[in-house]
Amino acid sequence: VQLQASGGGLVQAGDSLRLSCAASGRTFSRYAMGWFRRAPGKEREFVAAISRSGGYTNYIDSVKGRFTVSRDNAKNTVYLQMNSLKPEDTALYYCAADRSYDDSTHRSAGGYDYWGQGTQVTVSS
Repeated sequence: VQLQASGGGLVQAGDSLRLSCAASGRTFSRYAMGWFRRAPGKEREFVAAISRSGGYTNYIDSVKGRFTVSRDNAKNTVYLQMNSLKPEDTALYYCAADRSYDDSTHRSAGGYDYWGQGTQVTVSS
């Protein structure tokens, strides 16, 4: 599976962005998908995940109520809608795919099999 993330940019605090991650292949619906980010000088952290069917989602506490993860299996794409952005959301955002055998999500980066190249999100104050 190859993943291509897009949609990042430079915005002001309070603005919104929608990240997209397009996957190659015909088995996208078999993968749970996750979003991670790495801020300058910090370790990569989990942001959000969505199960194969889209029925289950999981978020880090700092983005709950502001970010929404969704997927369109017909388009082989997962999205991260980011509202009310804050300067602390500034990071390189990565999407990842987990060859999942059940309809669940998880937060551990080590459990993901494929990674995209990242898209930069910069939020100015």
